[in-house]
Amino acid sequence: MSQAESSLRKPPGLFRNYVSFVGAAIATASLASVFLLFLLEITATNPNPYMGILTYVVGPAILMFGLAVIGVGMLLERRRRRRHAPSEVAAYPKLDLNDPHARRAFLAFIFLVFIFISASAFGSYQAYEFSDSVTFCGQTCHTVMKPEFVAYRAGAHARVRCVDCHVGPGAGWYVRSKISGAYQLYSVTFHKYPRPITTPVHNLRPAPETCEQCHWPEKFFGAQLKVFNHYAYDEKNTPRQIRMLINVGGGSPATGLVTGIHWHMNIANEVTYIATDDHRQVIPWVRIKDMQGRVTEYSDRNRPLTADQLKSMTPRRMDCVDCHNRPAHVYLPPDLAVDQAFVASRLDASVPFLKREAVAALTKPYTTTDEALKSIAAHLNDFYRVNYPDLYAQKKPALDGAIVEIQRIYQTYFFPEMKTDWQTHPNNIGHLYFQGCFRCHDGDHVSSDGRVIKNDCNTCHTVIYDTAAPPAANVSTGPFKHPVDLGDLAKHQCSFCHKANQPFRHPINLGDISQFQCSDCHTENKTRKQSRLWPMRSPGQVSQLPFNWPSMIEPQFRRHLAF
Repeated sequence: MSQAESSLRKPPGLFRNYVSFVGAAIATASLASVFLLFLLEITATNPNPYMGILTYVVGPAILMFGLAVIGVGMLLERRRRRRHAPSEVAAYPKLDLNDPHARRAFLAFIFLVFIFISASAFGSYQAYEFSDSVTFCGQTCHTVMKPEFVAYRAGAHARVRCVDCHVGPGAGWYVRSKISGAYQLYSVTFHKYPRPITTPVHNLRPAPETCEQCHWPEKFFGAQLKVFNHYAYDEKNTPRQIRMLINVGGGSPATGLVTGIHWHMNIANEVTYIATDDHRQVIPWVRIKDMQGRVTEYSDRNRPLTADQLKSMTPRRMDCVDCHNRPAHVYLPPDLAVDQAFVASRLDASVPFLKREAVAALTKPYTTTDEALKSIAAHLNDFYRVNYPDLYAQKKPALDGAIVEIQRIYQTYFFPEMKTDWQTHPNNIGHLYFQGCFRCHDGDHVSSDGRVIKNDCNTCHTVIYDTAAPPAANVSTGPFKHPVDLGDLAKHQCSFCHKANQPFRHPINLGDISQFQCSDCHTENKTRKQSRLWPMRSPGQVSQLPFNWPSMIEPQFRRHLAF
């Protein structure tokens, strides 16, 4: 070859280097994978969370990495040639559209860039849409998010997307949520997350910007009927029904009186509080600003905050989630979940002691879900085979169905791998098993001028029917009356006696006291000395009783003591 021919020969393209070849291989493989995954996704009947991640997040990221490697290889090759033979490579690229070859190459480049940008835009939108999906939020981290996802699917908000509450509309909170999600991804990757996942979410968007997009407090008014069905722990699983009018109340004078529960949410009222624990269960200070602008501060007289503590703590403006703190992730207590199964006829109430044994099986300590499912089946089979052999033979299908249903309850509301159940996440609606309303409405929050945040039952609900009450008592409505005469114990909150995982047990073993009313012993007038012994906070405080306490009990009750 002559020197003239050598000088006219076109040098090879900058793409011809090993680094760019590797990048091209990566980009080609990822592009083919993305295309294949996209076809699989649009034809799949059951969406898979991992397929969406691979199609719109992982695959495009690898493709971009491969293209970047191609570019780096071309830059390195260009530097090498400029260093060894500067005449072979121009200082800047030359573009001559009069040259047919260059023109075709330029048009091909523009077309490929257009295709790439269009595909990137489509993929970016799909990635954004997928990252906002329930599948992405609930199923990509199976172990971590399983409790929240399963409870969400079983709850009343199962058709509301996670992001509608946890993010809401607007770019600002979307960016904040993704930044928070980056840390969560790190926590999941390196197993830094807590067990259970702690609540409440302290940086959650305010409820007026999320919940109130669907629920409009100004339009709440009047009362709503609520029916409570309970089944006893006795042999007959005795049913009991209570019907109450829940005083939802109003949020606007235009639709009625601004009273009832949603008085708190009226925009003209401002309720602020300070909680001393992360779960917002202990509230020693409350400030109320009413419609007229009058401000009243209430302090818990049993645990008041000092002036220095008030200065150092940040008050929180009360909103929906302070009461509705489990709107979409409710972990039902075992007795309530079993009651609901009875009502729905998924459990047969004619099976003796089914309520008691179901709750007992659900509340045993387990380390894994598989262990729990096996133990539930063994517990119920063993109990009825030993104690009711004839029934076990006659009603085997009903017992098998009961086992399946109780296992379903466990899988829906109990997650031992994440140490999550109803006890780890208090539900502030009501006040039966947790303090709930009584965090403030306990009768102990007092203002400087003597006003009290009252705990009158009729403020929030009115009992209109109770199957455990005599017919005459259901003729007129009134405040809730406990079916057992509690005597001076009536001043205690419901959760003092009511436990969702066991029937009532006296803190001291008194033997069979089913024939007595609480008021037989706990009466202010008859045994005032004795009654002072009982304002206990837990059975563990029984040890504080004086040694000779049995002598204080009337003689006719001593024979029932179990020691």
